[in-house]
Amino acid sequence: MRLFKTALLAASVAMAGPAFAQQQLSVATGGTGGVYYPIGGGLAELINQHIEGYAAVAEVTGASVENVALIHRGDSDIAIGLGDSVYQGFTGTGQFEGRQADSLRVLASVYPNAVQIVVPADSDIQSLEDLRGKRVSVGAPGSGTELNARALIEAVGMTYDDLAAAQRLNFNETADALRDGDIDAGIWSVGPPTSSIMNLTATRNIRLIPITEEQVAAAQEIEPIFASYTLPSGLYDGVTEDVGTVGIPNVWFVSEEMDEELAYEITKMLYDRHADLVAIHPAANDTTVEFTIGSSPIPLHAGALRYYEEIGAEIPDNLREQ
Repeated sequence: MRLFKTALLAASVAMAGPAFAQQQLSVATGGTGGVYYPIGGGLAELINQHIEGYAAVAEVTGASVENVALIHRGDSDIAIGLGDSVYQGFTGTGQFEGRQADSLRVLASVYPNAVQIVVPADSDIQSLEDLRGKRVSVGAPGSGTELNARALIEAVGMTYDDLAAAQRLNFNETADALRDGDIDAGIWSVGPPTSSIMNLTATRNIRLIPITEEQVAAAQEIEPIFASYTLPSGLYDGVTEDVGTVGIPNVWFVSEEMDEELAYEITKMLYDRHADLVAIHPAANDTTVEFTIGSSPIPLHAGALRYYEEIGAEIPDNLREQ
């Protein structure tokens, strides 16, 4: 069954006659309450405007884990996903044990996600360990958030069984459940700031739970892609101090079977039209060549590699075809 398609396809494409037939591209994103959806919609619009012969449409999905499967099966052409999910898919480890998706290749790193653990301001929860016995949203089924939540909970010696409930809610559902008092804490793994948390602060005072350096180190034993990250004060209403957490790169990825010239043109466009993506969402400020080369978890597509070589980037061996 085809995924729900947004109305992002340019009107000119819809009106084009047979003589102007264009190849359709599906861009797999995430839920509407996160960053993936607007960023993916922006990429689709740029493809429609600047890649001759192609028309793209952004699609709502369950995010990272589902997107890995969509690309591997050929049901989507381009996807965005958390680096750890993409790495596990590529290597057939973790949640993808026994179902390796080694056809995945990266075009570019987009921005770093930050794990954001949100509780009501008057909650007695002060740390990761305090989630024991609480009702916690751990992210939508098939999402990178859920993978990150599981790793962090395991890093402090707990499992989902130690929670009063592990609810698999998407970002908007998590915000609504916190607002209504149906859960005690919610976990987001998303580029900050994110609209669902911003909307929550309009009706509920919140706090962010810190992740200590020791907890980061323990989590890195489970997910090597984790890195220390700081959520700045003022990020959301009521957040008055910097909060330590973990960050994970998000990447644009495709199948190795994508046409090399198309992969080259899309990669080039991401940087040539960088300001357009930033105007759609500020998370795209981090879409740089340096970030891509330093954070990509799996090899680059041959077309993307050609672009980076053309501009003189130094490509580490792990990003080349093995």
